[in-house]
Amino acid sequence: MIEGTILKGIGGFYYVDTAEGVIECKARGRFRRTVGKPMVGDRAGLELQPDGTGFLLEIGPRQTALIRPPVANIEVLAAVASAAPPQTEPFLIDKVLAIAEHKGMEALVVLNKTDLDPADGLYAVYRQAGIEVYRVSAETGEGVEALRERLAGRISAFAGNSGVGKSSLLNRLDPALGAKVGAISGRIGRGRHTTRHVELVPFMGGYLADTPGFSSFDTEQMDLVLRDELQYAFREFAPYLGACKFTGCAHVCEKGCAVLEAVARGDIPQSRHASYVRLYDSVKDLKEWELKR
Repeated sequence: MIEGTILKGIGGFYYVDTAEGVIECKARGRFRRTVGKPMVGDRAGLELQPDGTGFLLEIGPRQTALIRPPVANIEVLAAVASAAPPQTEPFLIDKVLAIAEHKGMEALVVLNKTDLDPADGLYAVYRQAGIEVYRVSAETGEGVEALRERLAGRISAFAGNSGVGKSSLLNRLDPALGAKVGAISGRIGRGRHTTRHVELVPFMGGYLADTPGFSSFDTEQMDLVLRDELQYAFREFAPYLGACKFTGCAHVCEKGCAVLEAVARGDIPQSRHASYVRLYDSVKDLKEWELKR
């Protein structure tokens, strides 16, 4: 049996990166009764056929999984933002970070366009929250090498609002990235399809996720969290959880809330708490069965 990583799945075919090269595979039906449909990012075992294609035989355990876009085993999720026009709304950054924290991914903030605006305010907020922050410029290359080293050997994805320079940054990280995407797409026949799908692209011993889903990162309820668990997705809340006057505190507007007291003292950035409240309002009526649809 040959092992590899699923780079892309489309039209019932899966393209697996192995020591033998990228192999086109079909999946046997039993996956739907175990892990479900194979996902991009899955570690897979396959049986090679005489014609050079393969059959997927097994899928390894998933460390992480997202529903939109559908991708497994992302290790690093970076929220790409900018203080230069068009400025990123902090809520969008916090939404990505909350999902990363909840899913067990390493959460990063990447502040791009620092040649135009150093983003001192955003930098201070996320450093205070204990989040790793990288200040970079896709235009000048400033800070890119440190980020490149951080992502080496990992499976990473970038999420950023339109105009933040995500594509330029990815190409600055690896000037050959566009060529790699083209080569893989040619191998798997992207030209035969009008809809783009998530895929992984080799990068410094690991992979970068190339997907239209991460350009806007439509983080709706499916990849969020039940209201009682949301508090744990904001790491700076941790020292105050359990210290509120009343049990079951939502940390929204309650009297005697230790989190709110920390916000008032400046120990928790107000923008972070405001994002928490917006997310809480969006999931407060969400039921557990809705997360499993």
